Amino acid sequence: MKHLEYKGYTGSIEYSKEDNLLYGKVLGIKGLISFEGNTGHALEADFKEAIEVYLTDCKNDGIEPEKPFKGSFNVRVSPKLHQKAALLAMEDKMSLNSFVAESIRERIFKETGSQL
Repeated sequence: MKHLEYKGYTGSIEYSKEDNLLYGKVLGIKGLISFEGNTGHALEADFKEAIEVYLTDCKNDGIEPEKPFKGSFNVRVSPKLHQKAALLAMEDKMSLNSFVAESIRERIFKETGSQL
């Protein structure tokens, strides 16, 4: 397992050799939610507890929790790459957005065998 998952949030898994400690942070949000543990089970438990505390704090403060990976992001590419992608998308009678999404899906399938 390369990441932890809980309630729609994804956590990284890192190891500090100096501290002999596993640690991580929640990915895909602007805020910082970190967690740690001496074992995999302890790391996962602290990750879940950190998410629960975050969601409780948001509720108590009357704010909407950040949603990770909303499905929208800006991509900056060279003008030449933009042109080539747009022309290929037009040839396939699809939007540039659909072309980019399909390209990402193909790469993910190639790397993981997982279809989205």
